[in-house]
Amino acid sequence: MRYDRIKLLLKEEFTRLSDAKIILLGLGGVGSFCLDCLYRSGVTNITIVDFDTYDKTNQNRQMWSELHENEIKVEALKQHYPEIEIINIRIDEQWVWDFDFDSYDLVLDAIDDTKAKLALAQKCYKKLISSFGSAKRLDPTKIKVDTIWNSYGDKFGSKIRYELRKRGFTKKYKVIFSSEEAVVKEKGSFMGVTASFGLTMCAQGIKEIREGKKSV
Repeated sequence: MRYDRIKLLLKEEFTRLSDAKIILLGLGGVGSFCLDCLYRSGVTNITIVDFDTYDKTNQNRQMWSELHENEIKVEALKQHYPEIEIINIRIDEQWVWDFDFDSYDLVLDAIDDTKAKLALAQKCYKKLISSFGSAKRLDPTKIKVDTIWNSYGDKFGSKIRYELRKRGFTKKYKVIFSSEEAVVKEKGSFMGVTASFGLTMCAQGIKEIREGKKSV
């Protein structure tokens, strides 16, 4: 059967996955692999949010992109994961403040917009797992999971921490980051790292669900 192998690992805890409700923001190189991992693991009550369409530049790192060139991402992904809910919209700061996250057990952030990430931290920190920069790197073994204030080695993450401090934000939430220094200045991407970020986010999300606690 579909989930027999993961049920052997999780046993009675598997029901927590099937009962969980998750919202995943951003379906790029990180988010698309996180989605695939969650779905194949038994989490199917997932809402995905993105505004973009697939183009050729996505095909080195984004799940299913080569099959759906010029198609809207969330609509294309619905074909592969039919049980999910989709929202085709640009995620910006105002959308985050306006959207109701209360019904979700976890909020998974795989977006690049700084102001939107800051708003997510302030609004959803109790159930947020956020991804920092996965581009410009080649070594997936340098990926780490820790609280926002224990993260390091990432200029994007440093900017987020700085801006949160300016806002007087002192709470904790989990982030996925890399301790590897950027290899290039340009935003080059290697699927070995971007996909590993997404799989790590999935694993951390499943851990939170299994333990029945918020992301702190």
